[in-house]
Amino acid sequence: MRFDVGVVTDIGQVRERNEDSFLVDPPLYAVADGMGGHRGGAVASELALETVEALARAGKGRLAEQVREANRAVFERSMHDRAVSGMGTTLTAAVVDEEGAHLAHVGDSRAYLLRAGALRQLTEDHTLVNRMVKAGEISPQEAEVHPHRNVVTRALGTEPDVQVDEDDVPLLEGDRLLLCSDGLTNMVTEEQIQAILESTPAPQDAATRLVRAANRAGGIDNITVIVLDVREDDADAPPTTAGGPGSADAEPAGSGHRQPAARRRRRIAPATARRWIVGGAIALIALIALVVVGRSYLDRQWYVGESNGSVAIFRGIPAELGGLRFSRVQVETDIPAEEAAALPLYATLADGITANDREEAQQIVDQIRQDVDAARAAATSGGSP
Repeated sequence: MRFDVGVVTDIGQVRERNEDSFLVDPPLYAVADGMGGHRGGAVASELALETVEALARAGKGRLAEQVREANRAVFERSMHDRAVSGMGTTLTAAVVDEEGAHLAHVGDSRAYLLRAGALRQLTEDHTLVNRMVKAGEISPQEAEVHPHRNVVTRALGTEPDVQVDEDDVPLLEGDRLLLCSDGLTNMVTEEQIQAILESTPAPQDAATRLVRAANRAGGIDNITVIVLDVREDDADAPPTTAGGPGSADAEPAGSGHRQPAARRRRRIAPATARRWIVGGAIALIALIALVVVGRSYLDRQWYVGESNGSVAIFRGIPAELGGLRFSRVQVETDIPAEEAAALPLYATLADGITANDREEAQQIVDQIRQDVDAARAAATSGGSP
């Protein structure tokens, strides 16, 4: 029995950065979906997978123990680094061998098994709406469109300890295992996922098609997909190569893994004083031109973000370099940013929600106000927050 793998991670159509990470280090495979404001999500997902990978390679503990250790690593980093305070991540991992797949899972990323024409979800979503479905408060159909469907009730890094779901799944030749972030499952139905998996023989092609389908449906979140095929053992087949954690934007990995780029130092040949002076003058002119063009560009950019604890409209881009901000506040509202960011639609408020112009930015603010007021009313009347 051998295993063929395909993997793709993509930033999607809306987000400004990819906070998903994946790990392909046979026999270990994992997907993590980070959360936590400016750069925090990417740090959380990468750190979690790096920790699991290091422990696995050292042969320390079972998979669930490695995931719990990853939780501690993310939590401690969050406590000691204010830049990523409050970060967390989902994690769905599988160790596969002749005996089958051993799964460890926290959050709302998922694992599926396609076997003999049937697609089965192997993991349980740790979300508010899933809890409501189990309690009989809403139907599965209502959960799919519920405004709080992305509220996660369990994640790595948010508490000192975490409960990890475990499962052992026997594998047969011809099985196809899918690990994915919710950027796929929130955009593509299980029927569509099954159709793509059944009609696309190569695992890399299947992963690419799944991500493409999520993007065509809106791509409102980062999307990461690992497709793992169980094949009949073939002595002539090339061995699968180990890879490492990754969180690149729109990155297919044709061989099923990423390799770190080699670091190289390049010597600079001596130059005459004249060449340095001419080169410096040209660089200065180019810099001045860049500043003029850049300023013009920034003046045409708008986004909605957070200022002094409130929702605000900014002119420019949500970025900072060496203490220099590339935006300035145009309108500061009385809407509490914390209440807005608590709503799934505006979870990325701290990172900035981009708009085409000021009018569109104002429309976003008006919608945030309506949604915050609705959430307050629901909480007051005893509904879901």
